[in-house]
Amino acid sequence: MATSLFRHEKVVTTQAKAKELRPYAEKLITWARRGDLHARRQVERYIKDRNAAGHLFSEIGPRFAARPGGYTRIVKLGHRSGDGAEMARIELLAE
Repeated sequence: MATSLFRHEKVVTTQAKAKELRPYAEKLITWARRGDLHARRQVERYIKDRNAAGHLFSEIGPRFAARPGGYTRIVKLGHRSGDGAEMARIELLAE
């Protein structure tokens, strides 16, 4: 799910999954802010898609270089019609 978040910069999922994804994704973005080889290898342990990892290091990491944390936002969308699960959109912030 983190790969999809970094590839598309937003994912619609259940609220519980979004809350689980948030600290995982923010840790990977913090490594991408460093940008060195060790950080890239640490990220590629978790993100197997080379294109998503490249996007993380080339665009997302430098975008948040001056930000001390809080790179994602969870927006509640209401209930899913099929089973009533609470839906949410997790997205990367613009700055």
